[in-house]
Formats: sequence, structure tokens, C-alpha cells
Amino acid sequence: MRASEATNYYFKKAAKALRLGAGLETVLMNPRREVKVECVIELDNGELGTFTGFRVQHDNSRGPFKGGLRYHPEVDPDEVNSLASLMTWKTAVANIPYGGAKGGINCDPSKLSHSELQKVTRAFIDEIHDIIGPGLDIPAPDMGTNSQTMAWIVDQYSKYHGWTPAVVTGKPLELGGSEGREQATGQGLFFVIESVLWDLGMDLGKTRFVVQGFGNVGSWVARFIHGGGGKVVAIADVSGAVYNKDGLDVDALWHHSLENGSVNGFAGGEATDPKKLFTLDCDVLVPAALGNVITKENMQDIKAKVVVEGANAPTTPEADEYLHKKGITVVPDIFANSGGVIVSYFEWVQNVQQFRWKLDRVNQELKSQLLDSYKEIKHIERSSECDMRTAAFQLAISRVARTTALRGLENENFCMLSAPH
Repeated sequence: MRASEATNYYFKKAAKALRLGAGLETVLMNPRREVKVECVIELDNGELGTFTGFRVQHDNSRGPFKGGLRYHPEVDPDEVNSLASLMTWKTAVANIPYGGAKGGINCDPSKLSHSELQKVTRAFIDEIHDIIGPGLDIPAPDMGTNSQTMAWIVDQYSKYHGWTPAVVTGKPLELGGSEGREQATGQGLFFVIESVLWDLGMDLGKTRFVVQGFGNVGSWVARFIHGGGGKVVAIADVSGAVYNKDGLDVDALWHHSLENGSVNGFAGGEATDPKKLFTLDCDVLVPAALGNVITKENMQDIKAKVVVEGANAPTTPEADEYLHKKGITVVPDIFANSGGVIVSYFEWVQNVQQFRWKLDRVNQELKSQLLDSYKEIKHIERSSECDMRTAAFQLAISRVARTTALRGLENENFCMLSAPH
């Protein structure tokens, strides 16, 4: 199943419960704009390099388009469309005034020099600068990009439109970035985990975790879990995996990973097959890397009581249905990993107001926002007798549909639609 098909499956399942009708489904599923550009640069060896860039703007009924920019050799229109749609529902669940977008460049950043990455970024902005901006579309870092990439975008965009730091989020602090943005997704995941465990009557200090992914998201959430007293028994990255039944020293593993480029060779645990990570005995499984990692091939081997989706679309629909029937709680990505876009919103607000927040305020506002969303999702889950993902999609779709109606797309079937009860 393609990425967009999986997203639309979840959408239609929730839309059916809301009785939206085929017309509104079509309006809300399809993107407003899809852009494809060619980025031509001179490589360090003097040859010409051509890279295809994409920007999909899915929905802006609730505010400017918002979504990450990823550099990866497997970036394609279908993946970008799916992720743009997910961003629409994620911002709506978080109840922040954004729509959804996503972008990407089909390249392998590990094979490009610092200079070449800067060139391809600037070439991409040359092609799309007229369709992005603080009130139009606000990119952010994603897989293969970082705060340096955002700094280049600010500089290139400002050459056309004047100094505009609010054109992107996830910037360096020196260029108007926010305190807490780097760890925001991991911090948000930890706040979500705390809430879910409390709801299930589970003690964080007695809970065993497995984290798949040790990049920005996985490393931060693992460190927050470890710092909060939870026991992380296994962690995997792109190179390998490490396991310790008594719990890993996550801080030591993080330093080891920084020094060696991977978790391999860590003395505080034993090497294990990354493919077996999902079969390990644990209480909470946190997929925090790529999508489509929990599938029909491994779903029956999952022993966790709770799956918290740190990555985008890590669970296929078939596996999602199976886990729900088995009584495993799946905390969906459009809620669980929304900490990044929430703090991106805080960064944008600070840029617009030209007033900086301290880290304590960022974290306090982040936790409050996530708790409000969690309460609403749980209320819908109980009243509609559905799983948490369907409840989150119902909440998101109702908000986007209602705003679309209020802006003038009148239809008696959804003009008075409000959040499900």
C-alpha cells in the first residue's frame, strides 16, 4: 500500500463516522497545490547536478500551510502528498492555526558536500520563493535537513522579500529560532507517554521501553524517558541495535553515538538484530524513525502493551487494525509526534511578535497544548467507541471541515459540523 493510500484509509474511516459525504471527502483529501521543480547546481567536481524538488500544499483553511522539508533519495510525489495530508490533520489535532504541507528534494545528503547542500537548497528556494512565506507556507526541518538548512532558506528568501526570519521554523537561535525547538518532538512524545501511562495505571519507573530510531526524535525521547526513571531496554539506529534487559545508560549511549556515528560497539549492552527490535518483550514500543515499519510481517510478534508513534506513518492500516483488536494501545502519529510543529508554531509567534520566550515557557505551553488535545481525543474515543487514531482523525477532520464551511464553502451536510461528542 502506498503512503497516500494508507493516509486516505485512515481519513475515510473517520470521515465515514462523521458522515461527511463524498463531496466533502474529495475537498478535504486532495491537495490545493502540487509543485515540482528541477534544481540544477554545479557540483564540487565541476559537473552539473540535477535534483528534483517537490512542495505539496494540502490545506490552508485554518491558516498558512506548514510542513517539513526532507532530503532523501526516495522522496517522491506520493510520499510528499501523504505527509502533507498528515500535517493538515496534525495541526488540526494540535489546534494551532496552520494547514498542512510537505516538501522534499530527491537527493542523498550523505553524498553531497556542505557546499553542494547549500547550493541545492538555494536553488530550490529560487524556484518556490513566491509560494512560501510567513502568511503563505512555512517550511521546517525534516529527514536530511536541519537548522543550517533553514538558515540558508532564510537568507535566500530574504534576498527576494527582505529580512524574513518567520519564513521557516527550526532555525538557529541566532536567526530567530526558539528555545526547545531541537528537542520539541522528543519532549512532546515524553509528555504524551506520561499522560498515556497515567491513564493506563502504569508507573513510568517500572515501564520497559524499546525505541526504534536514534536520530533527533529517538535520541531525545529516549533521554527524557531515561531521565524520568523509565527503563529503555533496546535502541536501534540505521546501523544496528543494542539491548540490555536491565536498561541502557541512554546518556552514555548518546555520547557513544556522537563519537562513533552509531550505536554499534556500545559496551553497555549487547548487539542485536534491528529487525528483531519489534519482537522484544517490553511495555512501550516507540517507532521513531521511518514509516511503514509495523506491518503484517511483524505485527503478530509485537509484545508491547502500548505503541507510541514517534515517526510519521510507521504503522500500516492492516497492522493498525490487528493491534487494536489485540488490545494494544496505539497512540497515533498525528497526535504523538506533534510536539515539533507545536513548538514551530511558538517559534513563528515569537518571530511575528519579535519577543523571545524562555525554555520553561516553551515546555509549559507545549505540555498544556498536548494535554488539551489528549483529553479531547480520549473523550471522542470513549463516546464513539473507536480506537485512538480514528478519534484523532475525527477531531482533526471536524475542525478543518468546520473552518472550510465558515470561510464560504457552504453545504448543509457540514456547515454546522463541530467536534464529535
